[in-house]
Amino acid sequence: MSTEILVSFVIPHKGRFDMLKQTLESIALLDYPLNQLEIIVVSQTPEIANETLLSNPEIKLTVLTQISSESISASRNIGVKKAKGNYLAFLDADIALSANWLTQMHAHLKKDNRIIVSAMQVCAENAPPLEKIRTHLSNADIDCNLNFLPGRNLFMTRASFEKIGGFPEHLITCEDYYFTDQAAKLGNLYYTSDASYIHIGEDKFYDEMFKKEIWRGQSNLQSIKGRKIPLREIPSFIIPLGILVCLILSLISILFQAYNNALVFIILGMLPVVAYSLRLYALAKSSVSFSSVLTFYTYYFPARAIGTIAGLFKAIGANHK
Repeated sequence: MSTEILVSFVIPHKGRFDMLKQTLESIALLDYPLNQLEIIVVSQTPEIANETLLSNPEIKLTVLTQISSESISASRNIGVKKAKGNYLAFLDADIALSANWLTQMHAHLKKDNRIIVSAMQVCAENAPPLEKIRTHLSNADIDCNLNFLPGRNLFMTRASFEKIGGFPEHLITCEDYYFTDQAAKLGNLYYTSDASYIHIGEDKFYDEMFKKEIWRGQSNLQSIKGRKIPLREIPSFIIPLGILVCLILSLISILFQAYNNALVFIILGMLPVVAYSLRLYALAKSSVSFSSVLTFYTYYFPARAIGTIAGLFKAIGANHK
């Protein structure tokens, strides 16, 4: 007699097999009846094989192939169509869950009109400064309801997913902002410290982070459409662009030997960098140096601005086709 599937894990994937395997193995180590779980990997890497991914045969594993041009949202939505569970767990393909993750997600989802719950991020052993910075940013507010939850680990009912209408397939990035914003109209988004995860693929080097932030920023403006933007989110759109403009104006001033003007623009551009760095340094409680935090924002803001501008030109080009 077959056991009913209660929870379906939906994982979009592209490359990085070792991280995907670690993700799946962390699911296999959950303190939960494994025969009530299924894993659906929607991969943009066609040569992937089921038998190489998961050593525990107790969990049903399905691998679907997705074309590389489709968005992460499309992969998640396809996975849900295949899923049989009454509950859906959305993970990125580089997440290692704590053993109590699923039991805690079930417990917390039942409380206080919650529609999505998520666990807090923790660092891996010997984490470099950049990973610690990213983790502190993820945990700025914890054990409370939030306006947004990152898409790395989300737990919800299938019924709630259907009410929301699925992930926004028109967005290349920022799809979790849009999806959880729509979910917040139906209930609370809760971020708990009672369970945790390690982001195996977390940024560890500043040059790699710079490239990723350009990519992540390309759907910034598109993600605004169709949702109400809270006041506290507006600076995240304005400040990166303002810093980039100040940097460009300072370089132009230097070219024209207007050094006083260049100094003014440099100071104006650095003010928000320093302000954000002081805030994060206080949040990190000295677990990372101030110079590391300052370096992070010096890379982060220009990269976000470049990505936003690139996304704007892509959107304009797409509209003229």
